[in-house]
Amino acid sequence: MGDAGAVLIVDDESIAVRNLAHVMRKEGYRVTTADSGARALELLARQPCEVVLTDLRMEGVDGMGVLRSCKSRFPDTEVILITGFATLESAVESMREGAFFYLAKPYRLEEARKVVSEAMHKVHLRRENRQLKEQLRGLRSKGPIITRDPGMLKLLETARQVAPTGCNILITGESGVGKELIARDLHAHGGRPEGPFVAVNCGVFTEELLAGELFGHEKGAFTGAVNTRQGLMETAAGGTLFLDEVTEMSLSMQVKLLRAIQEREIVRVGGTRPIPVDARFIAATNRDLGEAVTGGRFRQDLYFRLNVITLAVPPLKERRGDIELLANHFLKRGAERMERSVERISPEAMALLREYDFPGNIRELENIVERAVALSDGVEIVPAHWPDILRLGVIRAFHKRPGGSPTLEELEADYIQWVLGETGGNQTLAATILGIDRVSLWRKLKRLKLVAGEEVGG
Repeated sequence: MGDAGAVLIVDDESIAVRNLAHVMRKEGYRVTTADSGARALELLARQPCEVVLTDLRMEGVDGMGVLRSCKSRFPDTEVILITGFATLESAVESMREGAFFYLAKPYRLEEARKVVSEAMHKVHLRRENRQLKEQLRGLRSKGPIITRDPGMLKLLETARQVAPTGCNILITGESGVGKELIARDLHAHGGRPEGPFVAVNCGVFTEELLAGELFGHEKGAFTGAVNTRQGLMETAAGGTLFLDEVTEMSLSMQVKLLRAIQEREIVRVGGTRPIPVDARFIAATNRDLGEAVTGGRFRQDLYFRLNVITLAVPPLKERRGDIELLANHFLKRGAERMERSVERISPEAMALLREYDFPGNIRELENIVERAVALSDGVEIVPAHWPDILRLGVIRAFHKRPGGSPTLEELEADYIQWVLGETGGNQTLAATILGIDRVSLWRKLKRLKLVAGEEVGG
């Protein structure tokens, strides 16, 4: 009920107020009433609302006074003037002052419902657009995508080249590699960066819910549809619609999406009127889309519509040069947000990051670093701050040498040598993996005759 919005009704005739309030409450609005213009302004100062319905002729502060005050103090509020003394001059003046509509008495209740619904829709649309623009500005303030990997730099170069064309783009890559970040970068460098960027994960909705999300619905289209609702394809007008995990769509939903892309128009659920679509489509998937087409799980015609340009984002394990760069970025951001004094990642801890394969990609790296920042009580992240899976993740597969069963001492020597090989001879990191300190490792190496001479840097 409250989600429909708040309406303030202002009239010095109590019967008129009561009747109109009853109608608006049945429409699902939160209704407040006032018997004078002055009282209305007091209520608005305490709790602004989306729509004001006010009589024009009242003693003291009249409807025009309420309108002017709203436009100066509450610019997001839409005002509808009602009068039993309608004249062309008063109608023109009210429109000039910013009134949403001018209702002449006697009016039909259906007309009042329609006008309030349209005013409420305008308020909500303006609010959504402002939120989307703020999100876009926030993303831009974070700067460009962080990478120094040659493959990623080449991908970004391609993305910047095709961004202004407005063509549909398919982004592929494992979960967590940053496909949405690439999509936002395409939007920011496209022809209409000030337009909204709207993202939807196709894998989290049933077919019916996804249709409602994308296409919207008309009032009364189904039980609970008390108001007309704009879909994401309309919300993305003048901007970009990002369809994440597009391969999770059902085949019947794929048909509807294909038609929207081809015809550049949609029909809301429960509606009959075609509505133009003015958005760029960027799709993403972590699956092999070609294989899905071959297997009959994804329509070939939709594949060709979406796949004008393909950008394949490599996993983090193939961009190891970015691990340190990204880790330090997440460290700085996490320390600022949590107000911690953590300044750096120790060489031993960083070495563990470089050795790890990151099955969860950048998202996993971000979570690991933020967890370490939360656990740290000093200025440096050390291996103990990493989760067990990271500290033990270097130990992937140890096999003894062939030629019979080794003694325990031989097995220990082989294992230590293998760990040293995996760490590139880094004794400090090897000691961390083995669960001992560096001095103990050096003593084992000397006892097992794996090293000779005096201890260095012990």
